[in-house]
Amino acid sequence: MELEVRHLRALCAIADTGSVRKAARQLGMTQPSLTTQLHRIEKALGGQLFFREPTGSRPTPLGHSVLCRARPIVAEMRALVEDIASVSVREEGTRLRIGSTNSPAVAGWLRRLRARLPETDTTIRTDVSANALLHMVAMGQLDAAFVHEVEGAPLRIPDGLVERELLAREPQFIALAESHPAAGRTVVRVADLATDQWMVDPTVDGEWAGLRRIWSAAGINPRVVHGDYLTAVDLVIAGEVVTPCQPTARSRPGMAIRPLHCDPLAVRLFMACRADGPPAASADELFADLTAAYTEIAWASEAYHDWLVRHGGVLAPGH
Repeated sequence: MELEVRHLRALCAIADTGSVRKAARQLGMTQPSLTTQLHRIEKALGGQLFFREPTGSRPTPLGHSVLCRARPIVAEMRALVEDIASVSVREEGTRLRIGSTNSPAVAGWLRRLRARLPETDTTIRTDVSANALLHMVAMGQLDAAFVHEVEGAPLRIPDGLVERELLAREPQFIALAESHPAAGRTVVRVADLATDQWMVDPTVDGEWAGLRRIWSAAGINPRVVHGDYLTAVDLVIAGEVVTPCQPTARSRPGMAIRPLHCDPLAVRLFMACRADGPPAASADELFADLTAAYTEIAWASEAYHDWLVRHGGVLAPGH
């Protein structure tokens, strides 16, 4: 087997994320395929590159040696690709590549950007991993990203990125069946959901840690099922699970969205871009359109609207 830049990039991703699973998501691969690739690389180099531990993957001495040689090569290739891309942009016209973790505000943001920049090719990439999106911005694969950071679980912010904070603390709500006893209340206590099965997406950076923290504080140890939040909607309506959700989430028939008592689970919302700024528009313009889109969807959400009214001044209409 002959080593290629993609193999070196995979090794760097595993080292940076500390996990084959997270590295696979960052690289757009499945975990089994990345594991197979790692085994082939180790066989070609004649030794183990990472210690496999319960907490993740850690470089072996051989791994450290390989990574020291691999990182400059990967960085040089990235610079080459960015240089070629910048030439392509000048020749073919302006483009804007934005990314976002899942948010109902994305559609409004994209609509405003296209209205502001009608001659620009504006594209969107969504990912449940905020760390993966921030890495893409740092790598020059995205121009800006709108992400959330779970309280108590800091993201890994790459060097060279500039943050614009949209909201220091967005409360996370709970989605449950309309027939659930707690759905009749204005605010739901975490302890009221002790006997429910919670659906959690473990690929969302920081959320698992955040939920364990609030369960511990409430003195509960609920049953947990892992899955994605698209699947969760049907299970919530069926009364099979409850699941955390964004306050801007759109309700469905048979589903209730309620705030949690004292807002124990929250995220910080911010936009990140490189210090040299997006090529098609200023960071101020991107952030202004994002703020307008988020404000619009926030006040249109019934549950969040009521919460905002009770917590006056947190997010003003038209902010």
